[in-house]
Amino acid sequence: MTPRRTAAALTAALLLSGLAAAPALAHGSMTDPVSRVAGCYAEGPESPKSAACKAAVAASGTQAFYDWNGVNIAAAAGRHRELIPDGRLCSAGNDKYRGLDLARSDWPATRLASGAHTFRYRGTAPHKGSFELYVTKDGYDPSKPLKWSDLEAKPFATVTDPRMESGDYVFTGTLPRKSGRHLIYSIWQRSDSPEAFYTCSDVVFGNDGGSVPPPSAPTTAPAHTHTPTHAPTHTPTHPSTHTPAAAAGSAPAGNAAPAAPAPAPNGGSGEELAETGGDAATPYLAMGGAAVLGLGAAVLFATARRRSARR
Repeated sequence: MTPRRTAAALTAALLLSGLAAAPALAHGSMTDPVSRVAGCYAEGPESPKSAACKAAVAASGTQAFYDWNGVNIAAAAGRHRELIPDGRLCSAGNDKYRGLDLARSDWPATRLASGAHTFRYRGTAPHKGSFELYVTKDGYDPSKPLKWSDLEAKPFATVTDPRMESGDYVFTGTLPRKSGRHLIYSIWQRSDSPEAFYTCSDVVFGNDGGSVPPPSAPTTAPAHTHTPTHAPTHTPTHPSTHTPAAAAGSAPAGNAAPAAPAPAPNGGSGEELAETGGDAATPYLAMGGAAVLGLGAAVLFATARRRSARR
């Protein structure tokens, strides 16, 4: 192999290596107040406890809830109202999560009080970006599909690059004076990518709203080996540029904490893999790395053989 060909081959190997090392996309969801998708995952997608989560699983299939941190639009770039139609805000227009858009007044809800509140947003693959939180207007009717016009015109809380604490983005905001059942809508727009994430959190202000079952937040990051028993057969309206990771085993029924993820091949936990951006694309990246190693070995072997032949 000539020096020029050797250099070209090594350059190709380096390019492939850089591609294999490219970071995966971000993931996350609101956990205080608990989002619909995170709450249904915590109940257990195979046997949810609440009537609302049962209906959502029936509409979406179980995999949507094992992928509770993936309600996103890959190329949103701030065009949230343009891309997400009325009635589809909770799913972000993504058909995979259509069960989240069910108009019901019995979604498990977090009780809140007006005034200062500390919000927590689980970032299973952290990235820089900004958060906007909106609350529904007075007179909000949860039995009707959620529209953009149901939200207050301006967010009541905004923050850029909040601190991360124990895997959660943590920031404070002031909840406006409200009473009864409402919904908090969050938008997480990444600043290092056009990707954005969306959540719907059902809340009750004060003692109004009757008997409301409180939702639970997931205690683990999504795992990676679950085979859904009720996988949706439809194609998402706004698919992400990645394949969401699947979760391990069957989740428990009721409000028990989800089972811990199966150990990762390197001995780490599933949460560690998720927080560094690992997802279903990881095996392909590993294959790319193997290809780079193989190409490098072939280049060295060919060079050594040519040198031997010239002697």
